[in-house]
Amino acid sequence: MAHSLKRKSPENEDNLLFNSFSLDDLNEDLFERVLSWLPTSSFFRLTSVCKRWKSAAASVSFKLACSHVPSRDPWFFMVAPSLNQSVIFDSAENSWKRLNHPNLLLEDSNKSCIPVAASNGLICYRTSLGNFVVSNPVTESCCELPQLNFNLENQSLNAVVMSAAFNDQMSYKIVLVFGELPNLSFKVYNSSSACWEDENALGRKADDSSSDCDSTDDNVVYFLSKAGNVVASSMQRSPTKQYSSVITYKDGQEIVYFLSTSGTVVACNLTCKSFIEYPRLLPVFCEYSIDIVECNGEMLVVLLSEFLESTSLRVWKFNEANRCWQQIAAMPASMSHEWYGKKPDINCVGAGSRIFICLNSPELCTYVMSDLVTNKWVELPKCCINGEVMEFMSAFSFEPRIEASV
Repeated sequence: MAHSLKRKSPENEDNLLFNSFSLDDLNEDLFERVLSWLPTSSFFRLTSVCKRWKSAAASVSFKLACSHVPSRDPWFFMVAPSLNQSVIFDSAENSWKRLNHPNLLLEDSNKSCIPVAASNGLICYRTSLGNFVVSNPVTESCCELPQLNFNLENQSLNAVVMSAAFNDQMSYKIVLVFGELPNLSFKVYNSSSACWEDENALGRKADDSSSDCDSTDDNVVYFLSKAGNVVASSMQRSPTKQYSSVITYKDGQEIVYFLSTSGTVVACNLTCKSFIEYPRLLPVFCEYSIDIVECNGEMLVVLLSEFLESTSLRVWKFNEANRCWQQIAAMPASMSHEWYGKKPDINCVGAGSRIFICLNSPELCTYVMSDLVTNKWVELPKCCINGEVMEFMSAFSFEPRIEASV
């Protein structure tokens, strides 16, 4: 009998070791750490694999392991009128998904609530009664926050922002900015204390050059558009984005940005309890659609405008040193020109270096993903549910976090 004297290569030995390896050989701690790095969409399939995987998906230690994963590809929570289910766009799989609505949101008193903010793995809703509900759309956990100890009906609510963090446990804050310029105030809900904190007034920053101009929202300018229509300079936002705002952290200071009804960006420094208005990007008599986003810790402005028989969509950043706006990205003209004359409204949300843009008009409804690093602009596929194409007004970005608790 002939015997092969050929020596096994290290590569063959590695392949043998890999082929003989099984997840069943791991202890529970390592097993849960491995599962925690799977995409969040796999969470829904864990329970159907086997009893061990089902048990791991429900364990506290597995959620703790998930919290140690530094970041996850964002999901975009879509918003549309009378939508009785949660629809998300999964950026990792480039696909649409449907999620069940939490039972609390299906109650008659909460059916008309709308999402108003999102952070980490949580979504914040506002009910028709003015109360707030926080939910994790992945796990369907949900809770209603304590009622505000004052009536917001007599106040103009400008901004609703949310920030969440996971240290030893999940905690989050919700910030409301209300009032008419220049008389602004803010109020904070802290999940750690489970209550609303006292109201704080915001004063105009001493070196705010905009205070020299009459920039209050009461002064509405009316003008004729190129089509001969009477247009008001006051900005009318869709109900789903009427509180469009973002929060950033810079040099230990919390800053909330929102759009005033006249279209200016207002920056509220919660730490210093002051606010400032930024210069306009376009003159008050121009027709345009504008929104603000947060990308990598910075506030950016997305602006859609028409000029010289063409439409442009550009992204701007405010240079604090020079006190002026600088363009940092622009959609290719060949892509934006198709919207000329259709007067679409844009609603945008940032996630890392990406911006998700919803464009809506009576003639079109489309969604575009922009990557600010590569300056790549991609139109996303349509969302079809039960054979019907869905049309969404706006979106909120969040990291799908199994461990996020309300």
